[in-house]
Amino acid sequence: MAHMVEIIDGVAQMAYAGETPWHGLGVPVSNDLTPAQMQQKAGLDWRVREYESFIELDFGKKVPTGLKSLVRESDGRVLTNVGENWKPVQNDEAFEFFSEYVMAGDMEMHTAGSLKDGQMVWALAKVKDSFEILGGDRVDSYLLFSNPHQYGKSIDIRFTPIRVVCNNTLTFSLESKSERSVKVGHRVEFDPNAVKEQLGIATQKMEQYSEVAKFLAGKRFTQDSYIEYLNSVFPRTADKRVQGKGLSVETLSRNAKLAHDVLETQPGAEYGEGSWWQAFNSVTFITDHVQGRNADNRLYSSWFGGNQIRKSSALSKAIEYAEAA
Repeated sequence: MAHMVEIIDGVAQMAYAGETPWHGLGVPVSNDLTPAQMQQKAGLDWRVREYESFIELDFGKKVPTGLKSLVRESDGRVLTNVGENWKPVQNDEAFEFFSEYVMAGDMEMHTAGSLKDGQMVWALAKVKDSFEILGGDRVDSYLLFSNPHQYGKSIDIRFTPIRVVCNNTLTFSLESKSERSVKVGHRVEFDPNAVKEQLGIATQKMEQYSEVAKFLAGKRFTQDSYIEYLNSVFPRTADKRVQGKGLSVETLSRNAKLAHDVLETQPGAEYGEGSWWQAFNSVTFITDHVQGRNADNRLYSSWFGGNQIRKSSALSKAIEYAEAA
């Protein structure tokens, strides 16, 4: 099976503390590494450099394209083509972002790696903060720094809750004034201090999320409201075959049906049975563990792609339905 995790000379460009990741690849490390040590173990101690881009005509003349090629210095791989105002952020800067937190004992490095042949570098640190609801359903907090070396992609730093019982990557709701994530484009200089100020304190964010989880766990859904919810999260295209059938499982799209089918069998289903917490987690479970061609694609989509947005929408909609319950 092909993996999105980059492989160089037979070695996966990834390091991890704790359990072996989904693909069994990468370098196992202890959880007490400094960010710089984690960067080195993951094979990410390389830099990028901009070069003028040219095309060569049939008679040998080189003509500038007006673009620059972003090249990995370690092996000369062209990662992307960018414009004149592109400001690359080196991997060193991404890992240095965690240093003050790790040195203060507030976080520990957890995972780091390279996806899409070096176009997406990420580092994940575990925040020493968590909460538990329903007598054993624990949610841990992580800080994710994604550093794309790809045109059109922004640097993304955000807190990411992960439900331990099923390893679901949860999400904070999309609130316009919420500073739970910060995106930085490559047309401005990256200012780590400004980003840290915007992010604020992880503990405060987890307290807010804990209140949301407890609220959802205390509100029950009906079969009809759950089907409405799944239809809103995974809307199906027009299909005359389901017209006139009202609210039923038959009206669900394929992915909505998958979520419906795992409602009572997903890991952690025993926590908050019949609650909107259980309903929301049926969505996060299939986006993280069922959808997509393979686990690599699911990870990328859950962290950086369409499923990241879908899960944020799913949480917002779950809150709306719970408030109306």
